[in-house]
Amino acid sequence: MMYDSGEVERVAGQIRAPFEPQVGIITGSGLSGLAEEVEEPLVIPYGEIADFPPVTVEGHPGQMVLGHLAGKAVVVMQGRAHFYEGSPLGRITLPVRVMRALGADTLIVTNAAGGLNEGFKAGDLMLITDHINLVGMAGHSPLFGPNDERLGPRFVDMSGAYDKELRKIALEVGDELGLELRQGVYAMLGGPTFETPAEIRFLRLMGADAVGMSTAPEVVVARHGGMRVLGISHISNMAVGHPTKKEEGLHEEVLEAGQKALPKLLALIKGVLGRI
Repeated sequence: MMYDSGEVERVAGQIRAPFEPQVGIITGSGLSGLAEEVEEPLVIPYGEIADFPPVTVEGHPGQMVLGHLAGKAVVVMQGRAHFYEGSPLGRITLPVRVMRALGADTLIVTNAAGGLNEGFKAGDLMLITDHINLVGMAGHSPLFGPNDERLGPRFVDMSGAYDKELRKIALEVGDELGLELRQGVYAMLGGPTFETPAEIRFLRLMGADAVGMSTAPEVVVARHGGMRVLGISHISNMAVGHPTKKEEGLHEEVLEAGQKALPKLLALIKGVLGRI
């Protein structure tokens, strides 16, 4: 289900902000506390915005927060819907279109991901250089259906989906803060099951450095709308690659790890916002 420009404007028209946001931010599992740093926030639960996708996963509060962060006008999606929760991708990515309609021309998207690169460790922050959209490759795209040229082109160039200049800024900020930032490729799977050991071996062979269940469709829609994108994965755990190891309680572990990562992620994002 792809929304046309009239529907997007109708949904965006429900949000009465006293300013035009410059940057949209999406927070991943355990990272929603970032929105609590927004100054003079206007908080709107997703349930009060017609057609917004419902959010049911723990660690995703499900509300839009508008205000200022590091001197920039921002709109923060405090939590996201996931494909496995049952909504079509066109609806799941509607918040990105709304952020664009409100005025944001840059998207900072974050997620919690399992580490695949054996040089990584739990707690690392990884700048996303590219993604492998396995859900999209399997036939699920937020751009399926008639295309509205007022929203973006029929065919979208994804060769530079993650903005090099924004990554350069993030690396400079990270260096100044003393943060060791990783860089790598993010692979999206549909979920909600975690990966089998064979799937992990396959993902590594494909060149993926981290794996998760979100982000790629949001980036596709952002690029369709002409937004610049900075992607940041918090490596909340190392993906289990041995059949004797178990993953019970892993989502709770992800949320806990996200809380620990918040201070350095917030410092990084504030530093980037200050230079955009």
